[in-house]
Amino acid sequence: PEALVVGLPLNMDGSDSDSTARARKFANRLHGRYGKKVWLVDERLSTREARERTGIQKADSRVDSMAAVIIAEGFFAGDAEPIG
Repeated sequence: PEALVVGLPLNMDGSDSDSTARARKFANRLHGRYGKKVWLVDERLSTREARERTGIQKADSRVDSMAAVIIAEGFFAGDAEPIG
């Protein structure tokens, strides 16, 4: 891959959540280890939208996969912040 994309878990008001620092640390480690550009994409509401798209309301790997697609779509739409 030429670049990597990591979902950034933020609170609904855009502030950092309990998991935000861990996601940033993970992104920085990926950048350091592989020397690739890493992009952070706001993942707020990705699971909700994935449930709407799939029609699946319970925990399911298909919902997780669709949420990943939604995060990737955010990257391709230009809604990403670079690391490194």
